Amino acid sequence: MARIAALEPENMDDEQRAVAESIAAGPRGAVRGPFRMLLHSPELADCVQRTGAYVRYRCAVPWKLRELAILITAKHWAAQYEWFAHESEARKAGLDDAIIEAVRTGETPEFTDDAEREIWRFCTELYANRRISEAAYAAVVARHGEKATVDLAGLLGHYNLIALTLNIFEVETPDGIKPLAE
Repeated sequence: MARIAALEPENMDDEQRAVAESIAAGPRGAVRGPFRMLLHSPELADCVQRTGAYVRYRCAVPWKLRELAILITAKHWAAQYEWFAHESEARKAGLDDAIIEAVRTGETPEFTDDAEREIWRFCTELYANRRISEAAYAAVVARHGEKATVDLAGLLGHYNLIALTLNIFEVETPDGIKPLAE
């Protein structure tokens, strides 16, 4: 059970209601997961949802690679809801089931796509070393450009914030499913 109650519309103040309506009217279509907690701080919730709408739906990193980076982040933090919400999105984006399963179990995936391998290396180096080697950085810049590399940094930052929010407030997945070992 979550540590703080999710706000229901009838219990929201005007600012919270306005942010909730903005979230629901955007690409997410509803207020779910971390946003149910973040609404306790409506100004923060609005900043997070606007950043998330950009990095998830419009940034320069291709959709499949964004979802791979999100799954790696969810695995790093054992963020159950984040994994739950993005595993199906990764499949829709075209990420192979074997790669998804390898990330979920902490194995090194067998990549046939160099772009996927480069994103995996970038993310896993960051989480293992708190830094990225020049080779990993250069590969992502060479393939995607500086703008996309900045967008990737923003995507990772955003989904770390989401993972932390989910874990701090113990946001559960539907039916209490735990797809990741903790």
